[in-house]
Amino acid sequence: MKRIGFTFNPYSDRASAMLGRARAWCADRGVEMWEAPGDAYERIEGELATTDFICVLGGDGTFLRTARAIGGSGVPALGVNLGRVGFLAKVESDGLEAALDQVAANDYVTEDRFRILATLIRRDGISEEHACLNEVVVTRGSRVRMIRLEVEVSGSHLATYVADGVVVATPTGSTAYSFSAGGSILDPRLRNMIITPVAAYLSPLHSVVAGEGHQVNLILREAHDGALVSLDGQLDLPMAIGDRVEVCALPEPMRMIEPTGSTPFYDLLRTKASLLPY
Repeated sequence: MKRIGFTFNPYSDRASAMLGRARAWCADRGVEMWEAPGDAYERIEGELATTDFICVLGGDGTFLRTARAIGGSGVPALGVNLGRVGFLAKVESDGLEAALDQVAANDYVTEDRFRILATLIRRDGISEEHACLNEVVVTRGSRVRMIRLEVEVSGSHLATYVADGVVVATPTGSTAYSFSAGGSILDPRLRNMIITPVAAYLSPLHSVVAGEGHQVNLILREAHDGALVSLDGQLDLPMAIGDRVEVCALPEPMRMIEPTGSTPFYDLLRTKASLLPY
């Protein structure tokens, strides 16, 4: 273990304190380190080639921002939870040093997390691509008026939803927006896409799971005030009627570090669910 990156939430006082502890740990063991806010994408990308792993100090938002920079590089990430729920974190804040000791001693496994590629195609043919770890969401604009979205799975018409939106989530993202909209929670090691409408009107299809070999198309057919495509909740892009989003599997996973003895997913799910506000 020669070089570790630490990404953090720059607006968190707890993250500042955790960085101090991380610096002390690295200094005591002669390990080189670098640090950057989770949204410093170019800085993080520039450090990947010489980094053994990245330790993310923050909540799920910080982890998702860091994941966007890591992409399919293969550099693994360890999440240390400084947020409220933190489904993406394997370590709580009081376990930072112990977890770093375990990783330095190779006392861990890596878990591959399925990622998806969203291609936004405009009516004029202009397109742009974005990789996502959690989900792609097409949702209504600022007015409280439902939109009409046509959903295709590998060329087959699945449904035309009149709804607030439609979520296409990964198993990692199944505990996030998709779950709040009524979608199933999937084991995060699976490679599937969960298609879940948000507040759909008179629809018999509430949530559908598609395998990694499929392509899911979301075509905006009607919107009174435009619509948005939201990518991992980190980037929102406007959509116009006739625009489409094509979602498919990415071959390169996001690699997540799990120190030996970490809480199993289903125990974690039960524990985290108890933290949700009611």
